[in-house]
Amino acid sequence: MGFQRWLAKTHDIESISKARHDKSNGDHTSANLCGHYLDLNAASANYNTWLNEHPCALGSFKEMISDVKGKRIVVFLDYDGTLSPIVNDPDRAFMSTQMRLAVREVARHFPTAIISGRSRDKVYEFVKLDEVYYAGSHGMDIMGPPLQLKSYDGKYQNKALDTKGNEFTIFQPAQDFLPAIKKDYGTLEERIQSILTKFPRFHMTRGKKVLEIRPSIEWNKGHALEYLLDTLGFANSTNVLPLYIGDDRTDEDAFKVLRKRGEGYPIIVSSTPRDTMASYSLRDPSEVFSFLIRLARWGSETSSQ
Repeated sequence: MGFQRWLAKTHDIESISKARHDKSNGDHTSANLCGHYLDLNAASANYNTWLNEHPCALGSFKEMISDVKGKRIVVFLDYDGTLSPIVNDPDRAFMSTQMRLAVREVARHFPTAIISGRSRDKVYEFVKLDEVYYAGSHGMDIMGPPLQLKSYDGKYQNKALDTKGNEFTIFQPAQDFLPAIKKDYGTLEERIQSILTKFPRFHMTRGKKVLEIRPSIEWNKGHALEYLLDTLGFANSTNVLPLYIGDDRTDEDAFKVLRKRGEGYPIIVSSTPRDTMASYSLRDPSEVFSFLIRLARWGSETSSQ
């Protein structure tokens, strides 16, 4: 299905989204803020303040895109809670077909990476797109197209073939830890605190509804973002506009990197107020979908000019 035909099928969704996010004309009893029609007399003052500090990325899309000005957009996405809903069974956190199409169309126009706390193989199993980069285990295991992924020194990189015989590049800064992780996973799951005292090279971190065992090396989603920008040739470039969309506490490391760079837009996915380094917000995966549709459409229109 061509992109224009696919966009036609999503026209109704986009029309609804636009109606929800257009600014109200002088109506002081409600506000269109990231999918909410808020009764300002009854809604939480803290939440209203939070939304004012982290405006809806949908309502601010034109303003954000106006900053491109010849810069190269690079898109970074979390998976759980961003591309898929949070579910009780993590093995059933499937992304919708429409979301997959949206991500694919975005990746056609902009370098796109999915950075997740899940294993790289599991994320690929869910997404099944060859056009994007996959950074699993918070970026400690990265796979990307071989013609584009070029490290400054090639350290920790290996070539491999997928099931179709296509070559890809794997980046694993924690590869020396993999045998221990596989060997001791069951024991660590049952007696995490006591076992960790015997494995000083590992530590525990907390995410959204998850406890994780990580090698004690300085690496997180922020480092993964920096590594991918570096391999794409944007390490110290001012001609890049990174967009990072995520909902988890672990995404804050990436948000901090963008804040430090002073360029790009960290976007948090949340329907409740929370401390964050993000500049903008989206309420849930459905709004992420709408944002990606707009971004893909903009990319399609500008590439045809």
